[in-house]
Parts: sequence; C-alpha cells; structure tokens
Amino acid sequence: MVKTASNGIKEYSMGIAVVILAAGKGTRMNSDLPKVLHPIAQVPMLAHAIKSAQATDPDHIVVVAGHGADTVRKATAEYAPDAQVVLQEEQLGTSHAVAQAKAVLGDYDGDILVLYGDTPFISDQTIADIATARANADLVVLGFHAADPGRYGRLVTDGDTLEKIVEYKDASAEERAITLCNSGVMAARAADMFDWIDATGNENASGEYYLTDCVEIARARDKTASCVICDEAETLGVNSRAQLAEAEAAFQSRARAEAMENGVTLYAPDTVHFAYDTVIGRDTVVEQNVVFAPGVTVESGATIRAFSHLEGCHIARGGIIGPYARLRPGAELSEDVRIGNFVEVKNALIGEGSKVNHLSYVGDAEIGSGSNIGAGTITCNYDGVMKHKTTIGNDVFVGSNTLLVAPVTLGDKSMTATGAVITKDVEAEALAIARVDQVNKPRMAVKLFDILTKRKAKRNSETS
Repeated sequence: MVKTASNGIKEYSMGIAVVILAAGKGTRMNSDLPKVLHPIAQVPMLAHAIKSAQATDPDHIVVVAGHGADTVRKATAEYAPDAQVVLQEEQLGTSHAVAQAKAVLGDYDGDILVLYGDTPFISDQTIADIATARANADLVVLGFHAADPGRYGRLVTDGDTLEKIVEYKDASAEERAITLCNSGVMAARAADMFDWIDATGNENASGEYYLTDCVEIARARDKTASCVICDEAETLGVNSRAQLAEAEAAFQSRARAEAMENGVTLYAPDTVHFAYDTVIGRDTVVEQNVVFAPGVTVESGATIRAFSHLEGCHIARGGIIGPYARLRPGAELSEDVRIGNFVEVKNALIGEGSKVNHLSYVGDAEIGSGSNIGAGTITCNYDGVMKHKTTIGNDVFVGSNTLLVAPVTLGDKSMTATGAVITKDVEAEALAIARVDQVNKPRMAVKLFDILTKRKAKRNSETS
C-alpha cells in the first residue's frame, strides 16, 4: 500500500494487514455451522477470503470471529496457521467488528485491508487495483455497478471523489437510484482507520456501528477518499443456501472456462467439478463426471477418465486415470502410470510406466517402474492399530487377487501367483506361491445344499 513520508510526499510501502470479518451467524443459512464455514469448491468460504488475503503478502491476517468462534479458529489455523483470531462477542456492526482487531493492530504502521469471509471471490487483480489507488487517496472503497441494486449500500461520488456511503435503510429516493454499490471492502492506513472507527456512532435505522461511516468522517477531517470499481460477480455475497449454490456455480463456471483457456479438454464441462486449488496442465483430457477435491495437481498430457474422484494427489505427464478410479491423499504417480477402473490409491508412490488396472487397493505403498499389479490386488496395510508399508520393486508382476500383508517387500522382477497371500518378503526374480492346495469332495455340493435347504425350511416353519 502507501505511507506518507515526513515531507508530505506519498510513497509506496509493502506493509499491509488484512482483517477478515467472519463473525456473522448467518441466520438465513438455517444451520449450526457458522456461515463462513459453508463450503464453496470443497473448502470453507473463509478459505477463499484467506487466499485473497495471502495474495497481498500481508504482515498480518486477523480474522474477526463471533458465532462458532472455536470452529472458525480451527478453520483459520488450517488455511492460515500464522493468522490471528479475535472475538467479537456482540455483533454491533461492521465498524465494531473491525475495532476488535485494534488489540492486535493498534500499533501497526501500515495499511489495513478489510475483507469479508462471506464474499469469497475478490480477485487478486482487484486487490492490486485497490493498492494502486491508495497512492492517491487516504481511503479506498471497492464498489460495483449492480444490475439490481436492491438493498446494497450506495456510493455517493463527486467526480473521482467518494463523498459518502449511504446504507439502503438510510438512503433517500435519489440516493437509492444510484447503481454504484458498496462491496464493503475498504483500505486505509491502520492508524487512520482506527481513529475513524472510534468516531462512528449508531444513530441509524439499524442501530449499528457502520464501517461505511468512515468515509464521511475521513472527508470531514480533510482526508481524500476514492473508489475502485470491480465486476459485480466478484462481490457476490452468500447469505442463504440458494446463494451458496449460486456461488458454487459461479466458481465452477469460471474454473472450467479458465481450464479450457489454458489448454485442458473437458468433454462435458458442466459435469466436471474443481476444488479451489486444482491445477491441471495443458493437453490434459478430462472426461465426464470427474470430481477434483482439494490438493490435486495434474501435469500436461494426462487423461482423467469418467467418474473418477481425485484428492490430495499428483499425476505426472502421460498418466491415464480411470474410469471409476479414486486417488486419495498422498497418491504420487510418476509419468505414464495407468490407474484403471475401480482402483483406489492412497499414500502411495507409483513408479514410471507401472499399471494398476482393475479392482485393486494400493495404500501405504511404494511401487517401482514398469510393474504390473493384477486385478483384485490388495495391500493389507492396516492391522487394526498401525499402518504398514508395502514395497514393490521394478518390473514386478503381481498376480490377480494377491493379498500383500504389510510390511512386505517384493524384489525387482519378482512374481506372485494368482490368489497368493504374501506374508514374507519375496527376493528379486523369485515366484511366490502362497495358497492352500485345492481339494475336490465328490457329491459334497449336493449334500451341503440339501442340508441348508432343510435348515431353512425348519426355520421358516418355526417363525410362521
């Protein structure tokens, strides 16, 4: 942002603290969950606001919590471990909410940028525009031209100067005719903002302390104010389940368009769902009904086939995933790996060119290059208390329906017989056969079926 030197000349400063307002209960959500923790793109709305804040490389992030403060604090710690959470015990308005950050930022010699936990789509470019505008104004407010201004607060301007913000409840008919509306986002020097906040009152239709009053207070103190205008879509606020669905749809539409613009093929875009942090390289093909949960990176030239679900995983170039595959956190796939239908992979490294084609579970494992994991293979990684690792070398052939009871290692170019239960290490180039010999008992099937049929008939007669 900017600061003023002793000679009165404004100069750029990198110092910025972001205050995110997240105290509202969200009554219209009809939920026990705090409003800002309802998800968009599979993470809480608050995470989107934190991501916007982090784009400024801030000195501080302060989240103002109220309803459900403990859960808000927990979510904040997950997405911004260095952020501080302050409590607004009574929700007395936006000015009162920002005032709670004074305990943390009262001596801060930099700017404050106010964001909202339920307004998740403020872009990095818009925040940069606000920072640039601060070079020429003591106070900057983010506005937008609304197709339907409704009950938004109105920005009253005189040329490039922002004169005041009028809340809808307090606006005259002439002011309500203005289409330039207030997003709530605001930036100013920390010391100035706290001074203005101290001067706000609650003599208005709602009896609340409005942050918007800072504009008139600043102007009365010969401070300059201006506004930055963004697209209305960025200011979409979420106050109900219907608006949450609209926000999700808006995010997905934008994410799909961006993916295709970056060279990703989507066979049926409306059926593909992205998380807030999905990264996909160009020339990747994504088929129908694919879900990307958080933490997924797909390199160029991969194919994600229909009805697959990916989370917390990395897919290198040339990978082919699915259909009906599930990649869970910790799945690390090297180049040209093939994961086929109804395969689940969790916390496993799979080497270049290896294949897990059908109906298998690979968890807590490391597989070398060029290996083939047969249909129905299971790494038995959990003993009921502890997880254990399976290690499979290069060019290994694992026969269908093999159970690998971890911890166990299969050496390079080894093989397991179909239906084997492997409980011991297999040395390189060896064949492991571990199954009970087959025994055929003449006419035993007929006898057993007759016994079971009579037993069922007896049970039915006793209960009739």
